Amino acid sequence: MTKATMKALVLDEANAPFRPVTTDRPQLGKGQVLVRVHASGVNPLDTKIRAGQAAHARHSFPGILGMDLAGVVEAVGADVATFEPGDEVWGMTGGVGDVQGSLAEYAAVDADLLARKPANLTMREAAALPLVTITAWEGLVDRAKVSAGQRVLVLGGAGGVGHVAVQIALARGAEVFAVDHASRADYLASLGAVPVDRDEPVADYVERLTGGQGFDLVYDTVGGPVLDTAFVAVKRFGHVVSCLGWGTHALAPLSFRAATYSGVFTLLPLLTGEGRAHHGEIMAEATRLAEAGKLTPRLDPRRFSFSDAADAHAAITDRSSEGKLVIDILT
Repeated sequence: MTKATMKALVLDEANAPFRPVTTDRPQLGKGQVLVRVHASGVNPLDTKIRAGQAAHARHSFPGILGMDLAGVVEAVGADVATFEPGDEVWGMTGGVGDVQGSLAEYAAVDADLLARKPANLTMREAAALPLVTITAWEGLVDRAKVSAGQRVLVLGGAGGVGHVAVQIALARGAEVFAVDHASRADYLASLGAVPVDRDEPVADYVERLTGGQGFDLVYDTVGGPVLDTAFVAVKRFGHVVSCLGWGTHALAPLSFRAATYSGVFTLLPLLTGEGRAHHGEIMAEATRLAEAGKLTPRLDPRRFSFSDAADAHAAITDRSSEGKLVIDILT
């Protein structure tokens, strides 16, 4: 019997071009579903893995990249009761830890990582959201317990994680302020946040917006020197969260405020197997938010397919993207 095949993009080594191949479809393992991939989201981490600059992602070559997907369940393992063929699903499912990514027509996916796709989002819209949504949720909800009435500051508010963090915080009743480039102020205001020009000194906007008290919760999505400003912007007994908390930082401003800090490492469940079911739970919560009109991705208008996937990566590395980028797999 001839094995079923699929098209995929393989990366043979760091910085190599994507190589289109026809290969065997993956076989289902325990707890897995076979997903026909319709769209693959592109994240900055994908480009770093491709460049060989993300040792923490532990993805060796040759390999298939792509962490985010949206698609349709083609088949389910005998031990899977949560999905059935024909279900539209989304999730962050591979592309790290030597787990096959979504730059392929099919992927065998751990069912725990998936949820049903929001009915009101297209496949492209859905594929843009998983990694950034999980990252935003883990910081705001799991770590900081964001709640109604809090003043929340998002640093990098119009970026991938940032624009989702803004929407999650608003959906949970917080008053949200978002720091980014002045050109993105109208977009941030359209979400319901108070935009803050990133060129305004942190002490100035803390005084202007909070009377000098600071913010209950600060989510840094940028890292580097921007994380240091979070330690200045947080109020006494407040909480700082960062998804890019690398580097060397002076913690004295945080300590003097008796504030706390949490880090977010979104890849952990994919790398270790621990906590995968919670990722599926987060995606199910995101489905409810999206269907309630409280979570929408900011998409770059350009369209990409298998043949020009490298152009989507280039648009991230040259910083020309205005919103999330998605590669169409099923066209």
